[in-house]
Amino acid sequence: MPRGDKSKYTDKQKRQAEHIEEGYEKRGVAKEEAEARAWATVNAMTGGGKKSGSGRGKKVNKAPAKKGGRKGAAALSPAKRSAAAKKAAATRRAHARAA
Repeated sequence: MPRGDKSKYTDKQKRQAEHIEEGYEKRGVAKEEAEARAWATVNAMTGGGKKSGSGRGKKVNKAPAKKGGRKGAAALSPAKRSAAAKKAAATRRAHARAA
């Protein structure tokens, strides 16, 4: 199976990757990058494509799918991030004076 071949994935895995990819594209990620991230997430959740042999079933790890979309300083605009940093610095100075 050549790299990038998706024939060994289940239909469910393909649907999951498609859905995850759409979410990334809505957030402004480039098409190719969104596809790569989507498949990386599916692989992290399910361990890759179909595996032969009985008793190979494993629980799906949903943590990678829940990981994305967290808000933080990186999600803020540069102006808001700068304002937050200035406020934090002022708070640290005030606490240092009080101590």
